[in-house]
Amino acid sequence: MDDKKEAFENGETLIFKGKQAKIILLLKNINQNWYISKLAKESDTTYVHTCNFILNCEMIGIVESEKNGKMKKIKLTERGQAIANKIEEIYSLMSLNSNTANAKQEYNNTAP
Repeated sequence: MDDKKEAFENGETLIFKGKQAKIILLLKNINQNWYISKLAKESDTTYVHTCNFILNCEMIGIVESEKNGKMKKIKLTERGQAIANKIEEIYSLMSLNSNTANAKQEYNNTAP
């Protein structure tokens, strides 16, 4: 098995891309009924990309789906919820670092 396929199967590269992370974060909102088409629209991705991503997430236990007629309702598993929380935490830390960098830049611009 090549390294790229192995990493993908382990989920290491699956969720650390912007649109994929956005899908995971959208699924945190349990007040919504999430379907693939709705996730695709809200995350600005194609239906096919979203469908493939969700299928891979199901295989590694991040999401689960429930059939409602022709539609599949998608939700995070407990593991998926934990991952979504960590993604939010990382984004929050990155935002703090960005604000700190901006403050330093402003200070440097005003210093004599």
